[in-house]
Amino acid sequence: MSNLDRQAALTVCGGRGFVVAEPVRELLSPRHVRLGESTEVRRLLPNLGRRMVGAWAFVDHYGPDDIADEPGMQVPPHPHMGLQTVSWLHDGEVLHRDSTGSLQTIRPRELGLMTSGRAISHSEESPRPHARYLHGAQLWVALPDAHRLVEPHFQHHADLPRTTSPGLTATVILGELDGAVSPGTTYTPIVGADLALTSGTEARLPLDPDFEYAVLAMSGEVHVDGVPVLPGSMLYLGCGRTELPLRAASDAGLMLLGGEPFEEEIVMWWNFVGRTDEEIREAREAWTTGIRFGDVKGYDGDPLPAPEVPAAHLRARGRVR
Repeated sequence: MSNLDRQAALTVCGGRGFVVAEPVRELLSPRHVRLGESTEVRRLLPNLGRRMVGAWAFVDHYGPDDIADEPGMQVPPHPHMGLQTVSWLHDGEVLHRDSTGSLQTIRPRELGLMTSGRAISHSEESPRPHARYLHGAQLWVALPDAHRLVEPHFQHHADLPRTTSPGLTATVILGELDGAVSPGTTYTPIVGADLALTSGTEARLPLDPDFEYAVLAMSGEVHVDGVPVLPGSMLYLGCGRTELPLRAASDAGLMLLGGEPFEEEIVMWWNFVGRTDEEIREAREAWTTGIRFGDVKGYDGDPLPAPEVPAAHLRARGRVR
């Protein structure tokens, strides 16, 4: 669950300055980024024009990729702090290892939730042998100041709650939706759900008007509040909604992401979420010198080196476009 960009850019976000306080339909296009040796991802957050949705601060969509004759996902050990990572699959498997000693294979529609807190390191790889196809999303949740230094830990939940209506099944990944509550630990008011729709379905999903929302299209052809959303794109929906109209022109898969707008101002650089320039630079130095983030046992390869921090002073601000 890493940002492997060797020219990692500073992202300043948080605060309510650019939260849209009414329903909107803002279609976000992805940026294509290489992840490891053989996986290309479509990066939806942070995006030019939209940095966060609630506490959701990073969203990559990848696949479906035919990896029958490929190594698949191969992400070496790398550090995180100040955030949670969410692994979500529609096809394939990902083997997770981390510096707390966790070793877990994550399969489709199972929640892999890693809370980095003050410091953790982990690796992700397609098992050997592995399934032919790999398709999923990688997401980060920014931790609020009161909890961002918690002890690192990993949770795996294979059985998640669901809510259904004719033609629609919603699996609750984090938070609560329509009375179904995920067992995953959260630190801010937030929701994440996987939506599966059958062709021809028209449905209305209940929403919290105090949350801002976005929908990530995973597969199929679906109209969200009248807007066609193609796989690998995201529709930002703003706040003030009590329901979300959905219409599927084919069997389709979506991810619904939402939460209360994140009030705090943060600095996000490489795989770190912090509050100050000094904090980010200290974290990079700690990773480079082999302290604080621990070791990932069992991975066959070297840890990921950190890119250079920009020369300019890193300053936390509100949401920026």
